[in-house]
Amino acid sequence: MREKLKALAELQKVDLEVASLRKAADVHPRQLAELERELGAARSAIEAERTRVADIERQKTTLEQNISDEKDKVKKWEARLAEQRSTREYSALAREIDIAKKANQTMSEELVEITKTLGAAREAVKAKEIEFSARQEQLSARMTDLRGKQSQAEGQVKTLEGKRSTVAAGVDATLLRRYETIRKKKLPAMVGVVAGTCQGCNMNVPPQLYNTLRVTLGTDICPSCNRIIYAVEALETPAAK
Repeated sequence: MREKLKALAELQKVDLEVASLRKAADVHPRQLAELERELGAARSAIEAERTRVADIERQKTTLEQNISDEKDKVKKWEARLAEQRSTREYSALAREIDIAKKANQTMSEELVEITKTLGAAREAVKAKEIEFSARQEQLSARMTDLRGKQSQAEGQVKTLEGKRSTVAAGVDATLLRRYETIRKKKLPAMVGVVAGTCQGCNMNVPPQLYNTLRVTLGTDICPSCNRIIYAVEALETPAAK
């Protein structure tokens, strides 16, 4: 019985290692997703600034075109002004020219302000691009490191799974079936009993059951947590005679 128990204990040791590796590796996809979200947010912030610059550029172009159109209009009207024979028509056209010039002056002042705004916006984009480039480099390095760790963990799990197949082949078939059924629900599936207490649920097992485990060095099922139990003495190295 001792050898059967040792074989099962060795199998569980492999399973616990696999579970530990998988648990540790579970954080990698989450961390990668967080870094990708952070990178995406930084990229979106730059795109928002670039869109703002493009909007200001369109406003500036439209304003410049309006100013040019108004200047052309004033030139035409000024050319027509000398041709006016009626005082009333002359005065009306002169008034229109004056209004157009004032409107042009206002738009020119707006153009100065929008040019300043555009320059500041372009500088902001440059600053964010530099910041993003540095941040992207940092995040990319961390993401590469995480992918490497994830790949390494997957390789270790694969190796252990190969070892598991070999170890499982040496476990008693009946004991293995019982173990596999419990392992799907909880791990460890097999625990020792120390001084009458199950180490899986910390509940006392019936004294008779504990004595039987110590005498036979076999296994049974914990009445409280339904794990496979054994007396810890069963796995201790026998004293040399």
